Amino acid sequence: MRYFIGNWKMFGIPSSFKILDKINQYYLKDKKSNKKYKIVMAPPLTLLQDFSKRFKNKKILISAQNSYHQDNYGAHTGFVSPFMIRKLGVSYIIIGHSESRASGETEEIIKNKVSLALKNNFNVILCIGENQKQKRKKMTLKTLKKQISNSIMKKYNFRKIIIAYEPIWSIGTGKVPSHQELKKNALAIKKFIKQKYRLKFNPKLLYGGSVDKTTVGIFRSINELDGFLIGGASKSSKNFIDIIKNFYT
Repeated sequence: MRYFIGNWKMFGIPSSFKILDKINQYYLKDKKSNKKYKIVMAPPLTLLQDFSKRFKNKKILISAQNSYHQDNYGAHTGFVSPFMIRKLGVSYIIIGHSESRASGETEEIIKNKVSLALKNNFNVILCIGENQKQKRKKMTLKTLKKQISNSIMKKYNFRKIIIAYEPIWSIGTGKVPSHQELKKNALAIKKFIKQKYRLKFNPKLLYGGSVDKTTVGIFRSINELDGFLIGGASKSSKNFIDIIKNFYT
């Protein structure tokens, strides 16, 4: 099973459901969809309640983009707990995106968010990635292993966790890792997780960073990838559908 997960970031108004309607129509017509892939969309917080109701009985799944690192209710003006989001019927959540890390999220905060998301029965999409400086100093794998180790405890259910490898230097730049580089990193990430957390199954791993209808073809033969976390291209139904089409061409 592969995943095509769209992250809308700060985009979308109530009428933007039309984008998902078109994607859902394609998904229903595509004979490969039931067996081969899932579509998950992460609109902004303002649209979660409407979209989760609108697509409740449809094929597209809805994800939150983030949550606060404390649960239930509290005196935290402007923040929303994972408990509150889960009550909307949302089943996925993105945690640890590089943009959130750049805004001040520490690994301790991310660890708390992962813990609370799992407590509330979310499927967690945990983002990891190295910056240009770390890549240049050949610290990619060291960085990724540290981010994983500091965010996930051994007691966690890895069947509810999807790792999204997003090189920071690739996001929104049009630059992507070479086929060989990405395959090497994907293998190393999966091997590390399997050994460290003593898994008897392969963890799910996505790639994100300048994924579009052209670059997705580069990754088609990397069997270690279980799908993609898609940014800008997910805001257009045509561009998103073209990614799926080109992947399965």
